[in-house]
Amino acid sequence: MTVWDRPEPPPRPVPLDRERIVAAAVALADEGGLEAVSVRKVAARLNAGPMRLYGYISTKQELFDLMVDEVQAEILPEEQPDDWREALRVLAHRTRQAALRHEWLADLLGGRPTLGPHGLAVTEATLAALDGLAHIDTVMRAVETVSAYVTGAIRREIANLRAERATGLSKLDWQRASGPHVTSMLASGRFPALAKAVYDGTDVDAETSFATGLDWVLDAVAAKLTRPPT
Repeated sequence: MTVWDRPEPPPRPVPLDRERIVAAAVALADEGGLEAVSVRKVAARLNAGPMRLYGYISTKQELFDLMVDEVQAEILPEEQPDDWREALRVLAHRTRQAALRHEWLADLLGGRPTLGPHGLAVTEATLAALDGLAHIDTVMRAVETVSAYVTGAIRREIANLRAERATGLSKLDWQRASGPHVTSMLASGRFPALAKAVYDGTDVDAETSFATGLDWVLDAVAAKLTRPPT
């Protein structure tokens, strides 16, 4: 029985339900990351005893599952675009935006699919965008490919944001600080391709990089989609 199937205990003596528990856990994670979330800390924020929470959740992983599902409610758009590319593009950008609001989400993306109602709704919307455009196996591989790109790009962006906070150096500050070392290494002639990228490449912001890469992935998916014979 999953956490979504298990009935909740009575809310007394302190008013309590999974909605309040999840909201408190999300708030803690937004403030201090997943390491700031524990049953004890969530209980303290709700002025409840820790053992009471175990009537609503059995494990910390269940709590994480509920938190992810809560945030996935922010991903699903009110209206699904008719064009499959636009539908997948909207879901990808909304996933990125949700992760920027809740950076801990990047640590829980990927892996086994989430089974909560919002997570299933996002999966349904993703599959529905490609329904009928190719064999279901092709559709599944396309969804996996787009998901892998989105997850990887989000994790890279969040990692950079965390590095800025941890070091106190912006991207530009870090580039300036590491410039002498990089310059000397490139001057050795051992890294010609890297030198070309450093000196001739155009630096873009994270949003532009994400959007460009996503369009390229969708181009690759489009090349594999063929409508099945009727």
